[in-house]
Amino acid sequence: MIFEPRAADLDPVDIENALLRAALGDYCDEAAILLLITSGHWLPQLQHAGLITVDGNVEGEGLWAHIYWPDLDGALHIGTIIGRSSDHQILRAAASIADGHPVDLGDLATGLDRHALTLVLAAMAHAAGSHEEPRIARGPGGVPHPGGRLPPLVAWPQPNHP
Repeated sequence: MIFEPRAADLDPVDIENALLRAALGDYCDEAAILLLITSGHWLPQLQHAGLITVDGNVEGEGLWAHIYWPDLDGALHIGTIIGRSSDHQILRAAASIADGHPVDLGDLATGLDRHALTLVLAAMAHAAGSHEEPRIARGPGGVPHPGGRLPPLVAWPQPNHP
């Protein structure tokens, strides 16, 4: 009998890789996953609460994983997953970016500490595709030509792993 992999049984790095593999190519999904990874707080809790599902080896590329976004509010409400105020705001921002959960930006912004604000701004810039924006250089006579890529509008800081 072959057993399907469970998120709770995987190494944290394997979960991160599986989530990123599944999100690749969708800037909003990528941004939400990168936001949770760089915050360093939520993925272990989501993993152990059963809010991450693993799809198995997809097309020979390795494991894919997804966060079950609709259940986050309920898990927070009953205390299955917990965090500081700023952590909650990061989770709300990630759910909004990835799954369209409505969020009051004023309320969100006032609940973020400086580090969390940097993460959310980087996520927004990533979701908007600022990391893929081409640099247009001007050649002789002002003729435009591709000149590589501009840096992201807000760069991702290094992850804060516990």
